[in-house]
Amino acid sequence: MSSHSPWSRYVESAVRKHDGSGSGSDGLKADGPDDAGLPGSTYQAGVMVRERFGKMLRSQEPKAARVNAPQRRTDVRLALPALLVWSAAIAGVWLTPAALVALCCGLALVAVLLVASGARGRRSLLMTSSVALMLAVAAAAHSAVSSSQRHDGPFAEAVSSGKSVVAVLEVAGSPRSVSPSGHAGMPDRWSATVVTVEVIADGNVIHAGAQLLVMGGGAWGELVPGQVVRATGKLKPSDAGQTEAGVLAASAPMILSGASGWQAGAKDLRGGYVAASSFLAPDARGLLPGMVTGDTSALDEGLNAAMKSVGMTHLTAVSGANCSLVLGALLLAARSLRLPRVPAAALALGGLGLFVLMVGPDASVLRAALMGSIALGSLAGGRSGRGLSFLCLAVIGLLLYDPGLGTSFGFLLSVLATLGIIVLGQRMVDWTPAVVPRWVAAAFAVPLSAQLLCGPVIVLLQPQFSAYSLLANVVAAPLVAPVTLLGTAAVPLVVLAPWAAVVLIAVAGTFSAGVAGVARFMAALPGASLPWTEGVYGLLTMVLLSALTLVVVRMALRPRQSLDLAQGLHRRIEEFLMLAERHILGYRAGRRPRARHGFVPRVGRGRLGYRTNTSRRNAEWPLRQPRETGHLRPTLPTPPPGGT
Repeated sequence: MSSHSPWSRYVESAVRKHDGSGSGSDGLKADGPDDAGLPGSTYQAGVMVRERFGKMLRSQEPKAARVNAPQRRTDVRLALPALLVWSAAIAGVWLTPAALVALCCGLALVAVLLVASGARGRRSLLMTSSVALMLAVAAAAHSAVSSSQRHDGPFAEAVSSGKSVVAVLEVAGSPRSVSPSGHAGMPDRWSATVVTVEVIADGNVIHAGAQLLVMGGGAWGELVPGQVVRATGKLKPSDAGQTEAGVLAASAPMILSGASGWQAGAKDLRGGYVAASSFLAPDARGLLPGMVTGDTSALDEGLNAAMKSVGMTHLTAVSGANCSLVLGALLLAARSLRLPRVPAAALALGGLGLFVLMVGPDASVLRAALMGSIALGSLAGGRSGRGLSFLCLAVIGLLLYDPGLGTSFGFLLSVLATLGIIVLGQRMVDWTPAVVPRWVAAAFAVPLSAQLLCGPVIVLLQPQFSAYSLLANVVAAPLVAPVTLLGTAAVPLVVLAPWAAVVLIAVAGTFSAGVAGVARFMAALPGASLPWTEGVYGLLTMVLLSALTLVVVRMALRPRQSLDLAQGLHRRIEEFLMLAERHILGYRAGRRPRARHGFVPRVGRGRLGYRTNTSRRNAEWPLRQPRETGHLRPTLPTPPPGGT
């Protein structure tokens, strides 16, 4: 082969680029003049050799270089179905049944048209969109059932007219205290979600399985989900955007039938745990049952207010973090026993199910439990590391099961916190320098990423800014895991071995007292809770603050890259201004602009010169030098001394 053949030129170019002069990602030039002169088959062979040569170079790179390689892209294919299902669930709360039927028909028609018009190369996207639309149809159809009970029928008429009724109700959710804080003399007030079995209004019996929100006295706080009770009261319409068909101001309930065995047992177990923790200090005995079993009946109002002011409310009751800790501990214990992957996942899922039954199926607990189940299922199948896909599947499943969660702020905050940890938390950990331990970076990144996404929504609920929220959560983070794991391990021992439960409760109570101490100390600092603007303007300003915080964190963790980015932006802005200056000055092809007043760029030198239009000569300086030829200004005669 001749030394000047296309193939020899290609090999010589590859060797030269391998020496370090190339601009490609593997030390080879991606596209260049040497490739342009190759014939068809020789060019294809050259591309194949280049790819293999690049792989060989990457395999010989040091470990540090491979660590900084680009990571796998985030899988966002399930984001569109999740958003459409969520939008349909929200629409189901606000729209009338007729509007929902029209919406379902329209979405189904669009889905069919997308499938029918699927073209090659875009078929995957169109199929994904059509499946997302059909899932939205299912959510809207489910919402239409409850919407019909709010707008049509005799029960809707009884609610709108505010009639007094006698109702047979089934308790659907755990009662929650609604007594105002700081008013010890006022009677306890409780709210509970119920489903109507039978309603008697004006002598007419109405059989409608509608959802109601009951407001009642202290006797309602003793009820358990699954119990059937009879009560009298007055109906009134619920607020706009609420999933309940109405509100019932009820008298004391009369129990007709008890709850199922596991629900009554879960309540007794929670009550026994509260009694077993009574020997702890006041803050610990109120906070520990809330963090472990979700029972906040013994929580001090002052501690509750302190945790609200420093953004630690999620620690006063069971949340997704508790489910994640329990699930991880069960899986680690199962794998330590050398169980295979599938049995270990099944054992961990069973333990998580028992934990959810003990706590109660709250929205955040259900979301965390379902997402953990999907993650474990994928782990058992050998496909892990797709946190955003797991979150989207959990959102879709929960909204299809209960579309009313679409308007729940608790569900929204739970999803946003998980999304922040998945999308931003891992990136913050990767931004941290290698000298910082990974667990330290995670302890800082996890609460910050969750707070950045939840902050705008929290402002809508409570227009204030917790100045020490990040610091408080970072300090309390090492104490949460011992409280959750040791406290949860003590729950079955309360019945089986009370003496062992006391030991674990004492240790877990010590850590929970530390959490309470952090909350009280941070809340007592000046400026712990700052007022914030209400409404949409407050939300937008908090979004801006979150974005600026993320930029500052990025610049602080990666100063070199931030400086390079700033210099690159400066160069781009400079080039843009120069191009704009050329257009403004009337640049034409191959011609320099006419001289005029002002600073203009000097071509090829990177400096600014000053030009005047007095002589049409493009003078660089506004003042003429001495002995300069050309037209000189006439000078006035100097008056004689003493003259005027």
